[in-house]
Amino acid sequence: MTDPARYNSPMRQTTTATGDQLANALHVLGVNFIRGGNDADDSLHNHPSRLIAALAQSSEARLRLSLIPLFLEHPEYASRVRAVAKKLDPSAQLTLECYYSAAVWLAKKYQLNISLPDHFAKELNLTPVDNSDENLHALAKRHAELSGSYVNWLATYQHAEQVWRKGFERRKKAMHG
Repeated sequence: MTDPARYNSPMRQTTTATGDQLANALHVLGVNFIRGGNDADDSLHNHPSRLIAALAQSSEARLRLSLIPLFLEHPEYASRVRAVAKKLDPSAQLTLECYYSAAVWLAKKYQLNISLPDHFAKELNLTPVDNSDENLHALAKRHAELSGSYVNWLATYQHAEQVWRKGFERRKKAMHG
């Protein structure tokens, strides 16, 4: 069982960014998951670790959920995710670990041509199998247990991937169309 004390450690980092700043950074990075974000003046997009932390700590669910499409769009950010997670408060850390893990298994499920290493299965007390659907189901169950929020996490993860995919397909079509 995962040590609950790990999720109750004191917060070591505070990242404050407005919803508009986060939406702007996502827009600049080509992650059109949420509405808004047309002002490219904000430089948050140049600081992936700060962006990841700010999204994980956001008070807005839609911004937290945008972590999944961010990792699908920018798998190179995977190299920063463990270090960022260690600096977050317990709730934001759990959000980041679960949403990153969801991106890992969604990428495998839909055979996206990206590489996202599994960084958090051990921390979340999960044993991945070869079936991505089973991994997603196990993750959703564990997310509910650890967060105490029994929303339909599986549908939440799938929604994020579907919205991202639609935007990705639109961009691809516009480039070749």
